[in-house]
Amino acid sequence: MTTSSIELASLLCSRLCHDMLSPVGALTNGLELLADEKDPEMRQRCFELLDQSARISTDKLKFFRLAFGAAGGFGEMVAVSEAKVLVDALVANNPRITLAWALPSDSLPKAAIKTLLNFALIGLEALPRGGTLEIAAEYRDNHSELVVRAAGPRIAFDRSVGAALEGTLPEGELSSRTAPAAMLYQLAVELSGQLQYVLAEDALVLGAVLPRA
Repeated sequence: MTTSSIELASLLCSRLCHDMLSPVGALTNGLELLADEKDPEMRQRCFELLDQSARISTDKLKFFRLAFGAAGGFGEMVAVSEAKVLVDALVANNPRITLAWALPSDSLPKAAIKTLLNFALIGLEALPRGGTLEIAAEYRDNHSELVVRAAGPRIAFDRSVGAALEGTLPEGELSSRTAPAAMLYQLAVELSGQLQYVLAEDALVLGAVLPRA
């Protein structure tokens, strides 16, 4: 699978816009309600909804900045606590998801952090009915080892995402849904690294071994 950088960037932008549409739309709706509402109690409720939508929008933008973007504000090595904060915020409004972390290393190369965040996103999407998301990452001997396990009832995983991770997805079938996985595949190829996944009825395991650039 060969994908031009322009096409991939366009699809990643489409994915970002799709995921941002709901919280930004909620902000617009909240402002419209606030303009017409006179009851003090209902106005307070509107303010609470606006605050929640603004927080979700900010959290998602911060997440996508590092997961999809160049993240120029970070150095070559990124503190794993940065990734943890971003994923924690993404899950904060979903009480059906339980997060478990195993992060013995203090920092990882930026490419590994980017992969870890996208693995976490794929894992979260695989748990529409809730479940547990376990995230482990370690840096040793100039290699990053990453594992994300999503476990829950009736795992939802599009096989085309798996094909994109493996680099076997036909170029004509690339979409905004599979673009993040295609990006990870290209990143792994550039680093001479490896990606893999294992799918079962009640679990999805994503793994990566990535040499330092």
